[in-house]
Amino acid sequence: MLIAFNKPFGVLSQFTDDGSKHRTLAEFEFPKHAYPIGRLDAESEGLLLLSDEPFLNKKLLAPENAHSRTYWAQVERIPARESLDELQRGVVIGGRRTLSCRAWMLSPQPFVVPRDPPIRFRKNVPDCWIGLSLVEGKNHQVRRMTAAIGHPTLRLMRVQIGELELSGLAPGQWRELGPGERARVFAGRPRSQATVVRRA
Repeated sequence: MLIAFNKPFGVLSQFTDDGSKHRTLAEFEFPKHAYPIGRLDAESEGLLLLSDEPFLNKKLLAPENAHSRTYWAQVERIPARESLDELQRGVVIGGRRTLSCRAWMLSPQPFVVPRDPPIRFRKNVPDCWIGLSLVEGKNHQVRRMTAAIGHPTLRLMRVQIGELELSGLAPGQWRELGPGERARVFAGRPRSQATVVRRA
């Protein structure tokens, strides 16, 4: 069993309450024995997989397997091409250099339904959406990477795992994947441009 879930903002990637204000996966009525593969922090949104197959954890998450995850990050200010190139080469966070990745400006800029609560708004500071495809997932990695190049992340969404795109699921909804969708999870690298998900 492999499940795709559109994790909303403010939900922990776990079933047990940690004593914080955040909600947990327990309220979404997943099948018995399903557990999250990897995680998204409570402030991040988007595609989270759950399964009852323990071997999938290493298959999908081990960096040596080079399995890609694609994110959209709404960042402060407009990064120069040189800054995106720096992300692609790898930046030093926590004393280690991140693995090379792909980073690009989303063009056209996507329309994404405003978040509740809304992101921090600064009248005189523009923002934009960039895409990043990584094969590793350290704690808060995308946020720390964009901060390292001087563009703090305001909102973060995971939109693709392997070739499986987040589509057809509203925040808080999930579905069990069929054979074709499951195959896309384990397939190659994602496309470089932003046609992945649009929410009207």
